[in-house]
Amino acid sequence: MSHNAYRSRLISFNRHLPSKQGGSALVIGVFIITVMFLLAATLINVLNDADQQINLEVWGTRAFAAANSGADRALAELFPVDQISTGACNASTLWDIEAETGLVGFHGCSVVISCNAVTTTTLPSNMTQYLITSSATCHAGQCDSGTNSTDNCIRVNRTVEVEARD
Repeated sequence: MSHNAYRSRLISFNRHLPSKQGGSALVIGVFIITVMFLLAATLINVLNDADQQINLEVWGTRAFAAANSGADRALAELFPVDQISTGACNASTLWDIEAETGLVGFHGCSVVISCNAVTTTTLPSNMTQYLITSSATCHAGQCDSGTNSTDNCIRVNRTVEVEARD
């Protein structure tokens, strides 16, 4: 085989090698990795938002239960079971529910209870109407620490109003 024939055969062989398409596979690989990274980052953000929403829902439920407990406490003080007459309608009371009851479920919760009494003189009888407002605030994290207190803070407030009459 002559040198020219060998050379032309080598050139035609090199034309069919896949090495000329190697750069496009690299570009496609980088594109796929970038798309997968963006999908993973989006999924992480969605899961983080869902986790924060569940935390808010749990603390909101605790605050609602604490507000209901405050309204129940005010009603029990206003209408005691063992007395015939009504109790006192306090203007405003701060209740540290966890310290007084020792219930762990109300950790970080405080309740402000207020009572307003209105006496009516409509016939056939006089009647006193009471409006009891119980506002509970529950928090977790460093809400009152001073600097950067909003970084790790969840604070939820729920209010319950109850009307009663004697």
